[in-house]
Amino acid sequence: MVEDRTFSGRLFSAVNFILLALIALVTVLPFVHVVAGSFTTSAELAANKFVLIPKVWSFEAYKFIFSTNTIFRALGVSIGVTLIGTLFSMFVTALMAYGLSRKDLDGRRVFNFLVVFTMLFHGGMIPTFLVVKELGLIDSYAALILPSAISAFNMIILKNFFQNIPEGLEESAKIDGCNDFGILFKIVLPLSLPAIATISLFYAVTYWNTYMSAILYLDNSAKWPIQVLLRQIVVLASGMDHSATLDGTVPPPDQTIKMAVIVVATLPILMVYPFLQKHFAKGAMLGSMKG
Repeated sequence: MVEDRTFSGRLFSAVNFILLALIALVTVLPFVHVVAGSFTTSAELAANKFVLIPKVWSFEAYKFIFSTNTIFRALGVSIGVTLIGTLFSMFVTALMAYGLSRKDLDGRRVFNFLVVFTMLFHGGMIPTFLVVKELGLIDSYAALILPSAISAFNMIILKNFFQNIPEGLEESAKIDGCNDFGILFKIVLPLSLPAIATISLFYAVTYWNTYMSAILYLDNSAKWPIQVLLRQIVVLASGMDHSATLDGTVPPPDQTIKMAVIVVATLPILMVYPFLQKHFAKGAMLGSMKG
């Protein structure tokens, strides 16, 4: 891309830079405030409504949250559901996307229409709950994974990416004796790493943020993922008699606990993003080029 060195070009670039910088500040500053507020003392948070750097650092909110071993079990549940759910979703999504990307598939238009139809119309919460119940999945981790195993939106992005792969590669693989599964796993998937990384991140964020499904389908509190447990901690802190806590110590103010809960809930999945960022934009853009 050739840089425009004229006055109008430089002015356009400067305006773009300023606007993007403002948008970045508006986006980042609230999160910085939440992180800083989670490490702030109650007196400083009461005196300064918007804190970016605490004057006195306090870890009381995190001590309160991690005062029970239940949170480590909930973290393990969330990590397990996220890993297994993402792998399973990517497997079934890739199978379906590859099939629908093949132009020689009989009834391809009908299947594509049915997929798009599910994006516009959904059965709703109660029918989905009844299906999960009839399948015997209540109070099992499978109830958190199977109902959302395939996202129509993600499948369409992956299908469009597969369609951009030259057909000559598949024909050459067939001449060498490769079947459809061999073409998918040896040719198509290795060439689709940007799209795979992008869709995997979409699924991982969805499974990590699992909340409503856990509320609906899990009766045993020992199986709760981290999002549900953190919500319970916030409720407990908000209505708690401050003379009693999870471990008998004086609790920090509920506002700092809420901020610490946000950090604990979002930090693990944010740590995954830098490893996938280089593939993220390319995968999303290429996957949306062809319909």
